[in-house]
Amino acid sequence: MGDVHVDLDSRHGPFPGVLDPASIAAYAAATNDTNPGTLAGTVVPPTYPVILVFDAQYAANAVVPPEVFATGRNGVHGEHEVLLHRPLVPAEELTTWSEPFAIRNTRAGMRVVLHMEQYGADGELAVEQWWTTFFPGSDVLADAGPEPPDHTFPDDARGRPVGSRTKHVDTDQPQRYAEVSHDWSAHHFDLESAKRAGFDYLFAHGLCVMAMCSQAVVELVADGDPTHVRRVAVRFASPTPLGEDVTVDVYEIDAATFAFEASCAGAAVIKHGRVELCA
Repeated sequence: MGDVHVDLDSRHGPFPGVLDPASIAAYAAATNDTNPGTLAGTVVPPTYPVILVFDAQYAANAVVPPEVFATGRNGVHGEHEVLLHRPLVPAEELTTWSEPFAIRNTRAGMRVVLHMEQYGADGELAVEQWWTTFFPGSDVLADAGPEPPDHTFPDDARGRPVGSRTKHVDTDQPQRYAEVSHDWSAHHFDLESAKRAGFDYLFAHGLCVMAMCSQAVVELVADGDPTHVRRVAVRFASPTPLGEDVTVDVYEIDAATFAFEASCAGAAVIKHGRVELCA
């Protein structure tokens, strides 16, 4: 474990944003959502706020010391969580602030956790997000900060299966998702860039797959109504190749909390998924 430290007291913002109905509808279409309300832009999907935090995420990530990147291994999006403190309303404004939250070392590498807070026009906290970047093989930073919220898969949940859903990842999924999220990372479009990242195939955006998985869980446990969801959290296990089916398996933790995992082409793509419903 290294002795380089990160300033966890820095806060970045404000970054203004709007829950634009046209953007909501485009996001729903880009993630293959079939809900009539989200496709019309009149209902906000629980994962939609992720597309409003990229500038805030870049600002908070800027405090990661260059020694981390000097290890020669680029970071990958390892985990993500969205926590809704209240229902979101199309056309409302959300202002985002970000901060480095925690550093955790493992035998495989290092996790850098960022925390985002999104406030409504009334100044009240509406959404929190935790964005974890994993740096494989790196150990230059010392552990710091609190533990992020837990969403590990309880072993006993496998005894309470709810059901499964299959979602198809289209070959043009990255293009459609990038048009609404503005995430044009080259490894989703260029095979040579994907190979430099360690993969011999193009793959979907992890946050797009997260959205598709949450849709599957909503279909199974929330009567198809995304407004019933207050929390979605995942660990990205491996990239999801284009042109394949994703199978989402859902299990009950308790009456309002569900664990899920997803696989594609014989590999796990989402582990330790969790959805919590509103009380």
